[in-house]
Amino acid sequence: QLQLVQSGGGLVQAGGSLRISCTASGYTEGMAWFRQAPGKQRQFVAFNNRSGTKTYYADFLKGRFTASRDNAKNTAYLQMNSLEPEDTAAYYCNAVSVVGIYWGQGTQVTVSS
Repeated sequence: QLQLVQSGGGLVQAGGSLRISCTASGYTEGMAWFRQAPGKQRQFVAFNNRSGTKTYYADFLKGRFTASRDNAKNTAYLQMNSLEPEDTAAYYCNAVSVVGIYWGQGTQVTVSS
């Protein structure tokens, strides 16, 4: 069974930057990021296919976030710039492998105004 371990996140002032990581225990195909704010539904943030030739972002990001991956390290990254208080949420990575779909444990990102 594939395991996803997230790291990074934390507290930052509005306008600041953070990077969160997600390391998989094995091979993955697509890797994605989602987020969930208190009282709200989980929403899509970004996606990379394995080769990195296809990257998709949620429209609301307005170019502030960059999703990437290092396949040699089985790790995906989400670089978040120009953070806003509305970005406060638990961020989850999601990976597709040949045997299923898996989620990371979640990483809290809090943006103060």
